Amino acid sequence: MELRAMTVSEVNGYIKKCLGVDPLLSSIAVKGEISNCKLHSSGHLYFSLKDSESRIRCVMFKSNCDGLRFVPAEGAKVVARGSISVYERDGQYQLYVRDMTEDGLGELYAAYEQLKRKLEGMGYFDERKKKKIPFFPRKIGIVTSMQGAAVRDIMSVIQRRLGKAQIVIYDALVQGEKAPEQICRGIEYFNRKEPVDVIIVGRGGGSIEELWAFNDESLARSIFHSAIPVVSAVGHQTDYTIADFVADLRAPTPTAAGELVAPEKKDILRRLAFSRDRLHAAIMKQVRFNREKLGLLRGSYGLKQPLDRIGQQKQRLDDNMSRLSKALLQRMRDNRQRLDRTAAALNSMNPMRVLARGYAMVSDAESGEGISSVEQVSVGKDIKITMENGEVGAKVTKIKRGLIGFAGEQNQF
Repeated sequence: MELRAMTVSEVNGYIKKCLGVDPLLSSIAVKGEISNCKLHSSGHLYFSLKDSESRIRCVMFKSNCDGLRFVPAEGAKVVARGSISVYERDGQYQLYVRDMTEDGLGELYAAYEQLKRKLEGMGYFDERKKKKIPFFPRKIGIVTSMQGAAVRDIMSVIQRRLGKAQIVIYDALVQGEKAPEQICRGIEYFNRKEPVDVIIVGRGGGSIEELWAFNDESLARSIFHSAIPVVSAVGHQTDYTIADFVADLRAPTPTAAGELVAPEKKDILRRLAFSRDRLHAAIMKQVRFNREKLGLLRGSYGLKQPLDRIGQQKQRLDDNMSRLSKALLQRMRDNRQRLDRTAAALNSMNPMRVLARGYAMVSDAESGEGISSVEQVSVGKDIKITMENGEVGAKVTKIKRGLIGFAGEQNQF
């Protein structure tokens, strides 16, 4: 079978596709020494990576070059990360570099990325949790080294823009193993012992090793949990540390930090003028409202005819008094009738009325206990007989048992 002849472009395109689907070549890290390094006017960087036996062509586009933390130079040892592909026009494969660090910094870079992903997942970079920087801070705290140029830059800017602001400096190491702990103490000092309106944490530029103190997890926690807003001012504009992401505001340089926290006098005057105009407008609006309200009150019937309204209230009072008097008289008549009925009922039950009809009550002469049966007496017992008009003392001489009928007949049982 005769093979179909392919064009050069087809061959190069096929090889490019083959390389593109290889998982190893699509994301690869290559270390070597930079050679033939050229920065094109377009901003793209062209160079080669070589070792003692071989070399590979590399290209790094401008968008990726802007994120470099160092200046690539001839002979520099680096670790380049990217993908292998074919430049079809020349039929040459090359490394398309997305990121590049100086050799020896790979472990630091990996630790940096790991901590960044961890804190981002915990919400430490959430813009909604960041505190607002006060427009006019009266007292500013700075955590940095007194020996560095950063503190002088910050102070000079603040004093020039906001001359009367009070500045408190906490001297701390900003480089080395003990630096994170001292910077954390500075933040804690301003939160607990020396309250300020805003805290600036930072230092001047340097290599990734020199700025590593600001990639510490404990420092990130101190910044995040600070009750006082924190401005991070670490290194140069291209230097990004973990502290920059956690802070409430990132300043590209220490000088910029001073400009961000200290407004210029013209800005203050403009803000005051704006507030004055708003206050004046609010006052005038309230005055107009009150004038309209006063006009309505002046035209109201109550203010025009006050005596008429008082007369109506007097008449209403008289009507109420009349109704009240009638109600009281009716209540008294009802209570009188009720009392009469009760007295009549009680009078009908009065035992004296029974005695008036010729009956008498018998009781024990000594105890006064009423006697209603012959079983309660014995012959010779002293008794008392109560009649309508007096009492009679008597002695029992005879006892006759049995029921005496109304006709005077004795019924024996």
